[in-house]
Amino acid sequence: MMILTGKTLVSALRPPYPYGSEFVGQFLFALRLCWLPLLISTVAVSYGAPGLQAANFLILFGAIDRLGGFFVLAVIREFAPFVCAIIVAGVAGTAITADLGARKIREELDALQVLGVDPVKNLVVPRFLALMLVTGLFDVFAIIFGVAGGLIAMLVNGAPLGEFWATFFTNASTTDLWGSLLKCTMFGAITAIVCCYKGMTASGGAEGVGKAVNQAVVITFLGVFAFNYVFTQTLLATHPEITVIR
Repeated sequence: MMILTGKTLVSALRPPYPYGSEFVGQFLFALRLCWLPLLISTVAVSYGAPGLQAANFLILFGAIDRLGGFFVLAVIREFAPFVCAIIVAGVAGTAITADLGARKIREELDALQVLGVDPVKNLVVPRFLALMLVTGLFDVFAIIFGVAGGLIAMLVNGAPLGEFWATFFTNASTTDLWGSLLKCTMFGAITAIVCCYKGMTASGGAEGVGKAVNQAVVITFLGVFAFNYVFTQTLLATHPEITVIR
């Protein structure tokens, strides 16, 4: 996978760039498949977990107004990128693995190499760039829908929304936003590399393709969790000001 990552980066930067139409097709494909599950999942997760649960806890101390600051930590930094990664990997990533796996089983990838067509540049690179772009775009909408879940939780508990917005904007910073976008974009890159690799190395007929899809999702989640640990530790260490809750 690391070798494929290096080849993908080199192929993406080195001309020519024949994958424009494939990139647009993959981007629209992921966008069409993922937007509705993302919307429903983000609102449901943010309303149920950090919304109702945190609100019930804060009400005990008469501090329901702190829910806005909590949502900066919960939604912008963690829940929005994670929901994006899970949806994209589970919907678009599995489709990519199945597509490339089927092509591998039918020996289409070998035929491309015989014809002098680079499968990495023409198949992996457009999917790599498309998933990076679509997850970064989805992260913005996940943040919006996630905050909407917090507003619903405030309304359910009969609390004024002004208090939510006050603590939200007091704690929110540009570091939180670009950190969330960068992390989510890297989640898309991890998903693309893992799913393309498992698809292009599938073997054993239709059963092998099914196993490749299953393994791709599991490995993607493990990679996302591991990268999130390293990224979060690095971000907090280099920007200590965001560790202070105001």
